[in-house]
Amino acid sequence: MTSSPDNPDDREIDHEVDRSNPIEDSAQPSLAKEPEKEPTFVKLAMRNMVRKGGKSLFHFGLTIVGLLAVLVGLAYVTR
Repeated sequence: MTSSPDNPDDREIDHEVDRSNPIEDSAQPSLAKEPEKEPTFVKLAMRNMVRKGGKSLFHFGLTIVGLLAVLVGLAYVTR
């Protein structure tokens, strides 16, 4: 019986392993560098709030006062 190179059972498999860098051979996915992802909306908002601290706190205060005014107004109207 003759062996043909097209038959995978008859082919000799040659395994060449490069042992020059043992760190790459071990499974350490934490060392693999991932491409940086876009920052999320929350991260961008927090960064913007830190950069413009006074203005953001002023707007936050206005929002709280406005919300309380709406709630007190609704409570007065619906009593």
